[in-house]
Amino acid sequence: MKSELNRNYSEVTEFILLGFRTSPKIQILLFLLFLLIYMVIVVGNISMLAVIKIDSRLHTPMYFFLRNLSYLDLCYSTVIAPKTLATFLSKDKRISYNGCATQFFFFALFVGTEGFLLAVMAYDRFSAICSPFLYPVRMSQQACVRLVIGSYICGCVNSMVQTAFTFSLHFCGENRLDHFFCDVPALIKISCVDTFMNEIVLFILSALIIITTTVIILVSYACILSTVLKIPSTHGRSKTFSTCTSHITVVSLFYGTVFFMYAQPGAISSPEKSKIIAVFYTLIIPMLNPLIYSLRNREVKNAVKRIVLRKVSSH
Repeated sequence: MKSELNRNYSEVTEFILLGFRTSPKIQILLFLLFLLIYMVIVVGNISMLAVIKIDSRLHTPMYFFLRNLSYLDLCYSTVIAPKTLATFLSKDKRISYNGCATQFFFFALFVGTEGFLLAVMAYDRFSAICSPFLYPVRMSQQACVRLVIGSYICGCVNSMVQTAFTFSLHFCGENRLDHFFCDVPALIKISCVDTFMNEIVLFILSALIIITTTVIILVSYACILSTVLKIPSTHGRSKTFSTCTSHITVVSLFYGTVFFMYAQPGAISSPEKSKIIAVFYTLIIPMLNPLIYSLRNREVKNAVKRIVLRKVSSH
């Protein structure tokens, strides 16, 4: 139907990001809010990267994965935030076709990789708590590097498939994206060809990634819970499980929003809902992650104190 109606239109070479359609005053307020959030993301995640690198006591598998998580948060928020900030202040809201494809590819790459990395982090906690004697072997430096590289490979495959399918669509007369960045639901909506197959691919890929990683996380934490409950003292149980609380919080935030955005057949029907959810997982979650891991993690707080005291004493 779409193809018949739009076959005479020429292909688009650029898109217009409509973003948040509000008054100029609200646009300025949103710019300031987004700028503040992005500054917190940059400072928080770079600080986390620096603390883990500087403090030798944090040179463990758990913090190796956390360092990669901070890097991914910094990367995928940076793919989105600068262009979004620019559109708030400029009347020119255009993005080239190639620029749109590039933005989506790297966004899908980093977000997909983060999903797999969160599953790896759950497996790390499982190995540390349920098999402490085998932990040094299972989580050797080489094993950790391979797990991170594997996460990137899976994220890259997902991104290439999503980008190839999405940008094989034809965009004829309509080039206005009702979104603040190039994302699949908004692109599918303005395509002038049948998008049924693309919607199915989006749903299957998203569901496959979410189900696979969620099963790993749930099985890991089921085993962890079983092990923790066997510890006789309440203090021992609390201390052991406290190493997992930050990860559980991050996983709940990430997978909750991604599920509502991509893994439901009707998820692409509401642009306003999509934008609100997208703000949450593109900016709010990368802002919260370093705060969650620093405020709820005693080792990170102690590392920060040691670094500060070291700086003070050196002067």
